[in-house]
Amino acid sequence: MINVLIKKKKLEAPDIVSFELTSLEGEKLPDATPGAHIDVCVSSGMTRQYSIYNDPQKTDSYKIAVLKDSNSRGGSVALHEDFHEGDVIGISAPRNLFELNNEAPSYILVAGGIGITPILSMADRLQSEQRSFSLHYFARNIDKAAFYDQIISCDWADKSSFYFDDEEKESFHQALLNANHQAHLYVCGPNGFMEFVFSSARKVGWSEFRLHKEHFSSAPREDAENQAFDVEIASSGERFHIPEGRSVFEVLDDAGVDVNVSCEQGICGSCLIRVISGVPDHRDQFLSNDERAKNDQFTPCCSRSLTKMLVLDL
Repeated sequence: MINVLIKKKKLEAPDIVSFELTSLEGEKLPDATPGAHIDVCVSSGMTRQYSIYNDPQKTDSYKIAVLKDSNSRGGSVALHEDFHEGDVIGISAPRNLFELNNEAPSYILVAGGIGITPILSMADRLQSEQRSFSLHYFARNIDKAAFYDQIISCDWADKSSFYFDDEEKESFHQALLNANHQAHLYVCGPNGFMEFVFSSARKVGWSEFRLHKEHFSSAPREDAENQAFDVEIASSGERFHIPEGRSVFEVLDDAGVDVNVSCEQGICGSCLIRVISGVPDHRDQFLSNDERAKNDQFTPCCSRSLTKMLVLDL
């Protein structure tokens, strides 16, 4: 972890606060690329991921924005209420699971709500490189649109469109229809919103390899049934019962078994554990299909078991 200073904290929209983070000694921070995120250590054992929204070429600071979610396990609430300007907080070096394809002739950037954060950094980079792009920002209303004032006053404001009600979606469909047939689309926002965007693009002929999305939360599996099972810790032989309504991580954490977790939604891969025996029921969005087929590792934060017992390499 890298300790950084909270230089500035600002309310950007209802329930959305931004943080400007700088190094303690005024040094440059590790390089980032458009779409990158950092892990933020909210408390001991609780880490959350947030996209860097400022121009990644400016390495003197990282800027992140946090949506307060009262239904979460407390990460966003703690950042809103317990961290202030002048405080020190731990972060990771940037990672990027949402990188721009540099070979695309043009780009359509789409954001829903707080999903604007990685999209802003992409727009800044594309503008600086004089690349062709358009940005489409969906929000409930103008007050809920974080960074609205920043966008309408920036040097790529003329490439931006805002959508505040369903009637305006037709112009977005037209933008998809009129786009360069080799353009790439990048979308970030709630799962339902991203599916709407992808579905709209597919209907007008967009191919899958040109569609890219950033996950803030894991998509629920409609066919998923939570059946109880047991796990065994290989090093000690201890066994734990995992009931229908709890995750492996929650049960092991309550028992004092150390499991490294971060997103708790199967997105980041921080909690991967090797499986010695048993067949996992994979519910993450981190492992590839080939990796899942091996059944030799799984994410205890969200995945379960297809067998009555999983033996874990712990």
